[in-house]
Amino acid sequence: MIRARKTWAAVAAALTLVGVAPAAAHARPQPPGAASAPTTPHTTADLPPGWRLTGSGETKALEWRSPRTVPPGDARVEFHATGRLLGIPEQDADGRTFRLPLDDTDPAAGHGLTDLQVLAAGRRLDREAGAAARERRPDDTPPAKPPARLPAGAVDPGRPGRFATTTGAYTLDPVRLPGLAAPVEMRGLVVAPKGATGKRPLALFLHGRHATCYVPGEGEDAVTIDWPCARGAQPIPSHRGYLEDQKLLASQGYVTVSISANGINGQDGDLEDGGAQARSSLVRSHLARWADWSTGPAAAPTAVRRGPRADLSRVLLVGHSRGGEGVDRAAMDSLYPPPASQDGHPARARWKIRGTVLVGPTAFGQNPVPDVPSLTILPGCDGDVSDLQGQLYVDGTRGVSRGRALHSAVHITGANHNYFNSEWTPGLAQAPASDDFWDDPEDRDPVCSPGSPTRLTAEQQHRAGATYVAAAARLFVAGDDRVRELVDGTGRRAPSADPARVLTHAVGAGRGAGLLPDDGVKVTGGRLCSAVDPDPATACLGEDAVGWAPHFAYWQPEREAGRSAIALNWSAPGTATRIRTGAPLSLKGAESLALRVIVPPNSTGTRLDVSVTDTAGRRATLGAVRVDGLPGSERTASYWAQEVRVPLTAAGRAGVDLRRVASMELTPRTRTGRAWLMDAHAWQPGTPGVRPAPLARVDVGRTKVEEGDSGVRTYTVPVRVSGKGGGTVRTYVTDPATGATETRLVSVRPGSPGIDVTVEVAGNERYAWDVSHDVLVKAVRGSVVGAYAGGVTVTNDDPMPAVSVTPVAGTVTEGQPLRWRISLSEPADVDLGAALVPVPDDTRPQLSTEDVDRDWLLETVGEVPDGEVPLSRLEYFSLWTSVPPGGTSAEATVPTVRDGATEPAEHIGFRLTDEEGEPQGPVLTGTVRDAS
Repeated sequence: MIRARKTWAAVAAALTLVGVAPAAAHARPQPPGAASAPTTPHTTADLPPGWRLTGSGETKALEWRSPRTVPPGDARVEFHATGRLLGIPEQDADGRTFRLPLDDTDPAAGHGLTDLQVLAAGRRLDREAGAAARERRPDDTPPAKPPARLPAGAVDPGRPGRFATTTGAYTLDPVRLPGLAAPVEMRGLVVAPKGATGKRPLALFLHGRHATCYVPGEGEDAVTIDWPCARGAQPIPSHRGYLEDQKLLASQGYVTVSISANGINGQDGDLEDGGAQARSSLVRSHLARWADWSTGPAAAPTAVRRGPRADLSRVLLVGHSRGGEGVDRAAMDSLYPPPASQDGHPARARWKIRGTVLVGPTAFGQNPVPDVPSLTILPGCDGDVSDLQGQLYVDGTRGVSRGRALHSAVHITGANHNYFNSEWTPGLAQAPASDDFWDDPEDRDPVCSPGSPTRLTAEQQHRAGATYVAAAARLFVAGDDRVRELVDGTGRRAPSADPARVLTHAVGAGRGAGLLPDDGVKVTGGRLCSAVDPDPATACLGEDAVGWAPHFAYWQPEREAGRSAIALNWSAPGTATRIRTGAPLSLKGAESLALRVIVPPNSTGTRLDVSVTDTAGRRATLGAVRVDGLPGSERTASYWAQEVRVPLTAAGRAGVDLRRVASMELTPRTRTGRAWLMDAHAWQPGTPGVRPAPLARVDVGRTKVEEGDSGVRTYTVPVRVSGKGGGTVRTYVTDPATGATETRLVSVRPGSPGIDVTVEVAGNERYAWDVSHDVLVKAVRGSVVGAYAGGVTVTNDDPMPAVSVTPVAGTVTEGQPLRWRISLSEPADVDLGAALVPVPDDTRPQLSTEDVDRDWLLETVGEVPDGEVPLSRLEYFSLWTSVPPGGTSAEATVPTVRDGATEPAEHIGFRLTDEEGEPQGPVLTGTVRDAS
């Protein structure tokens, strides 16, 4: 979600995209049966329990309160309505209340605040954990079974090396980063080998977004995510959480440093990219210091001088959660520098990133670096980034560049998000910590509840994570190709990671030409499905799915182009699905055909025959593959592709011309089933060297302009294209009035951006909210994208009309309505609401729940307490009235009823609230006389 004010205004957008491909699609269509105009609820009673409307005017907000504390995490908390993204709320200091200004919402969601949901990486926060599972899962569901144990690989990178280690720390002057008010600390924990000669490769660790400060002995209530820490509070040492990983690498001869990023965590809530650029700047600021110390060791801190000098031509970056997205951006920025205005370290890179390790990473931008090898760890029980969106660091590299860099996904069954960091692990952390996969003792998850056969302990998980960090170092930095079989889908395990069950797949490296579902293929016997689409007939994963698919993780548009798979659904064996390529595919010189195939979680024994046919019609069945589903539940992202391979020898024997393969067939041999093909590639062993291609880099900026009082002005969304080559990107341009998103393919080249989005702003003198014209960009081919979100934000420059209240019927006989008129001093271009809050007065008889229409009361407060209660004592009771755009008045009413009892006159008082929700002005008294 682009964090900017969005609503209706007298603004028209003229969109001109230069170099556009002929095909264009429109996302976010109005769903069937949706209202054609906004129908925002007028009262809190129209909202589900836990939700309410607060404030008025510019401070009108939608608020949700969680029944329990929501710890600060890496996934963004989002408000959704009727399947659309409303916006990203701010979390209050109490850790439970989330508030989203209603002029900060997507107008496309204005069809009504109905079907409200609070999501974080696809996970529902506004319903009890396991609630959906209880609705669908039988009470006697047995615990899940772990995947089969794989054979051991030729080498085990998790074994400690021959060096003893030394540990120390450094603290440097803090740095200023764009977009952050307070400076960010420069602290590092160094672990280095003792007695190692010569320069040694450097591994840098960056932690993710976690709470920043705590008060020792005060428990969870004293844990905050602000910066700097308040008096009496201490920084949480998240950067010390990878000490065991550092010691393992240092024993193998690596210099390691883990850096602190609390200053970013405490300030990244309003950053459009979630802090990715700031984290990249911080990483590169540290690397610049290490480059200085490598050439001038006398100036280095003591902790650095204790170890060997670092070889900055051999650098491995390791990032956890938002730290994973941060080191991915740092790798990009090191090859393709960002705009100086967005960067906190605008200097030439004096280092070479050989690879990255991304542990449970966020992927807000979904724009990986194609020419830097990567290994992404996907925790099967991640309760924070629970949709495992880091899978896009693998899938998103396909076809973008030369495809020689290995991009590996490593799925660890039973691992959660936090336990890769010991400072986020209960019992090990200095500050309060918790298991991010929240467990319901009365409804235990069959896969991820502690104690289940598939759930790892903290120690088991951390050891497995450290093993695969070391595997990446040995493969990407040391160049030991024997490690590749542990991470590329070959099906071998590292014994040091036992008892963890680890499955892998990969793209790139020894894979040649690929069959991608996005390249104009034609499918018979199955269907080409879309990763993200609101139409169940088009989406790959339907509403009946139990859990999620990392490959189909939601981005920002409601419908995405260019992300597809091939869905198979059969009810009898032998029902073939044929995939015809857009152009002949060459498998010449390959050893095998590698396929990535998804099957439903907990399924077993799915068998498929794989055949190929050349352009002359010659056909060969290459062999059969078997795929078993991952252990999964309603709360896990277990629709995950597994890599299977079939040798190409049968094609040679049948005379198939492997230089001109026209189609592939998948024929099920099991009775019934479902499967999804992500892709297929020519495969041969080896890890080739990687030379980064001269790619174009695209960065989108944001311009803020005032509306003005008259005339029409034209503004352009700032887009910068740098680099040395030309490429293609996909743009998404959102109409702020309708929410419709237009997506197109655009050619870009330095000096000729190609993305030309203009906005015409008509000025007037009527009050409105800010309106944002938003642009999203994703790399497609020959390009990388840094700042992926931007646009033009038009700020309102007219004062809000004055609001007044006058009685229309302030004294009535029971059975008649009390009425007040809400008046504006002048019309506005937006719906303006006013709230009248009750004023308790125990000195005289009060109007109660028995004196008003019960249906009206239910609509107003949602729940009517037993017995007679004064209206002024009801929680959340207020009169909310909206004046429609162009109008100047509306009425607030209290419908009273005749109760047949003889009683004195009863009263209720109200006061108007200001923009902050505080009462102001005199008390408006309503009096109801007895009718008997």
